[in-house]
Amino acid sequence: MLKIHNSLTRAKEEFVPIDPPRVRLYVCGMTVYDYCHVGHARVMIVFDLVQRWLRSLGYELTYVRNITDIDDKIIKRALENGESIAELSERFIGFMQEDAAALGVQEPDFEPRATQYVAQMLSLIGRLEQRGLAYRAADGDVNYSVRDFSGYGKLSGKSLEDLRAGERIEINSTKRDPLDFVLWKHSKANEPAWDSPWGPGRPGWHIECSAMSCALLGEHFDIHGGGQDLQFPHHENEIAQSEGATGRPFVNYWMHNGFVRVDDEKMSKSLGNFFTIREVLKRYDPEVVRFFVARAHYRSPLNYSDHHLEDARQALTRLYTALKGTPLDAGAPDWNEAHAQRLREAMNDDFNTPGAVAALFDLANEVNRTGSPALARQLRALGGVLGFLQREATAFLQGRPPIPEVTGTGDAAEAGAAPAISEAEIDALIAQRQAARKNRDFKRADELRAELLAKGVVLEDSPKGTTWRRA
Repeated sequence: MLKIHNSLTRAKEEFVPIDPPRVRLYVCGMTVYDYCHVGHARVMIVFDLVQRWLRSLGYELTYVRNITDIDDKIIKRALENGESIAELSERFIGFMQEDAAALGVQEPDFEPRATQYVAQMLSLIGRLEQRGLAYRAADGDVNYSVRDFSGYGKLSGKSLEDLRAGERIEINSTKRDPLDFVLWKHSKANEPAWDSPWGPGRPGWHIECSAMSCALLGEHFDIHGGGQDLQFPHHENEIAQSEGATGRPFVNYWMHNGFVRVDDEKMSKSLGNFFTIREVLKRYDPEVVRFFVARAHYRSPLNYSDHHLEDARQALTRLYTALKGTPLDAGAPDWNEAHAQRLREAMNDDFNTPGAVAALFDLANEVNRTGSPALARQLRALGGVLGFLQREATAFLQGRPPIPEVTGTGDAAEAGAAPAISEAEIDALIAQRQAARKNRDFKRADELRAELLAKGVVLEDSPKGTTWRRA
């Protein structure tokens, strides 16, 4: 049985769906005003692995990952660029979807945009006002009254006293309490606005996810996920809004993936160690990046470095080497086979991808030892469950970009750039080496092998001929 570490209870629990075999999953997506970074890549890949595994278990999954397309940062960036908010957000939604596709992330069943659900947000705010949990402040904003919701702090484990002790009093604040947060922002110059019972304005960030998740998955659903940085205050506020409005539990299982660090330091633009997905994909194959993320447990910190990505590339190379000559259509896994059982046990233990990857490596060793075509097909099939090993082995080993590759303009056009030496040049040098060997000029043949190795190409001779792969 699948077990999930529940951030709400701080314990690993058996997963029991509300309405089996249906399962409903909501994940907080991106705020679209800039290119996605490595932290976004982790969220996308982690919950892609989660949704793939839930489907493999036979659940009828509905997966929702939202888009925040109205936000202070979006408004500010659009004004700086001299363009409309819609133009800015539409462009970066396209870039985000390209990045996700390159990383092998399957599309969610629903990808709602906040601006499409303003009516539902207004309805939710109205219910909170009726229940005495929302009030209109003197400045025109509508705020949530945190002190009137008794369960506040249960997700983060923080008491109101501790939270209030760490709060600074805002100058000229019209909030009743420093912890209160905005549900509806009154209209300001040069900002988009919608009509509401409290005057023109726009929604606060937290109310967006409550409205979209309840509209698409119901007021009580199975799993809510996101990055650890969202646990407080965003997810805490979602619980307060949703349960405050409905009077019933909001989500049964909360999942949070760990932070991304760069060379053991927090990723930050100010530290100069901030990387977009597109910058990373200029240097590394997208499947290598996906594999790098999957080798760490989703709840643990992920340390990004060239060393770790290179290690992931070499590890993935070993798996693909075992698949040489294996057809792409491997069929479904044999779940009675020993390595498949190990992988299933690992994934059922709170999506333990390091354990699942270890099972793949042990299976690859068996393929190399026995040369069994059946085990090679099993390796490809099991990899496919997690979104790996679905390319022709030689294509990966020779550094050919996957399909779909990142496209678009600007940085995107450079992603997955061609290697320094082309396949045509490699084939020409191999032909020269074969001619030298035929003429028994072994010194020249060795020189050509060395020349190719210096350019990052490894030759492998066998009775069937010479093959090559990128070093």
